[in-house]
Amino acid sequence: MTYQTDVTIPDPAQGRELYRAHARSWLAANLPEHMRSDSLAYRAPTLEECTLWERAMHRAGLAGMTWPTEYGGFGLTLREHLAVNKEIGALMMPESVGSVGKELAGPIIMAVGTEAQKAEFLPRILRLEDYWCQGFSEPDAGSDLARLRTKAELEGETWRINGQKIWTSGAMKATYCLLLARTGTVADKHKGLVMFAVPMNSPGITVRPIKSIDGKESFAEVFFNNVEVADSLRLGAPDEGWSAAIRVLSIERATNRMYRPWRFEAELRSLLRACKSDAVLARRLDDSDVQRRVGEIVGQIDGLKGLIEASVEHLESGAPIGARGSLSKFYWSECHQAFAGFAYDLLAQVGPQSSPLARRAKAHFTTGYLFARAETIYAGVSEVQLDIIAQRILNLAKDK
Repeated sequence: MTYQTDVTIPDPAQGRELYRAHARSWLAANLPEHMRSDSLAYRAPTLEECTLWERAMHRAGLAGMTWPTEYGGFGLTLREHLAVNKEIGALMMPESVGSVGKELAGPIIMAVGTEAQKAEFLPRILRLEDYWCQGFSEPDAGSDLARLRTKAELEGETWRINGQKIWTSGAMKATYCLLLARTGTVADKHKGLVMFAVPMNSPGITVRPIKSIDGKESFAEVFFNNVEVADSLRLGAPDEGWSAAIRVLSIERATNRMYRPWRFEAELRSLLRACKSDAVLARRLDDSDVQRRVGEIVGQIDGLKGLIEASVEHLESGAPIGARGSLSKFYWSECHQAFAGFAYDLLAQVGPQSSPLARRAKAHFTTGYLFARAETIYAGVSEVQLDIIAQRILNLAKDK
């Protein structure tokens, strides 16, 4: 698989729309048809294919836009990042296989890492030479990280780590784990939390895949049994883990995958196109309830676009993201989960005699429906996000 290499990346000073046009033309010319989930030629791409694709996107200036140039980025603003994300969202391409590194580990290393850590890790993340997983959630500490129990004890210049993580995405392929551990006791809650970049080939690490409802093994349990980690792999101060984790989650909820409403829109276009290709489904589109629901979805997409645009304006003004990330996370996950259910129901009648496009759509939206069950859970469950919104945005009083 080869991609266009003689790429001239436009100067953003010439206009943001020029950069967006560059993204549109490069993606259209290079995205393989079999990697478009709305194409009849689609097949699930391999890890190697996804890696090569993302490396090509980086060389074309479509990844790492806001990262400093000295670490392999392009030194641009969130506005260019958003412009490119609109074009990424418009095509139903695979999700990034390096998302944890690019969206979580990278920003944290830039925020609290040493210069040596930045120079070592950041370029490799963008070149997809390392894969990362996120070791935050535990069996008794999911959305409430203050309850985590994984223990880190300092012995000279080495930390000894014992504990268990769960729902760790991509742990089977990961080179490093962005690990949050505790130096004190659970009673310390937010205090005494420390973050590490732990090599996944360290002795004492056991990874056990978890099969999810869609039949895939994208999650895992990870066990740490007397795992030794050099102090040079600690990210930030020993008591800085909580603030770093909150920074990670704020970034994750507000600025990562800004393409979501445009991908949501592309999925809706794909769904309607598939229905129009099939006589039975086309008649269903004339149903007033179906038309009403489509209208609601269009409105929700526009609302989400507005939230994303406002977040960029807010951040570009120099203001912290704060609780706004929770608002975006709650809104997109609830709306997309409901849309996935609508698409699944609409395509329920698709069978062997249906049009090829309808059968492709059913396969895609069935997988999407199953995966969407987790969207209101990962990166912060909806109930917790509502509590944050109530207290920090609406300034409502806590129940006594």
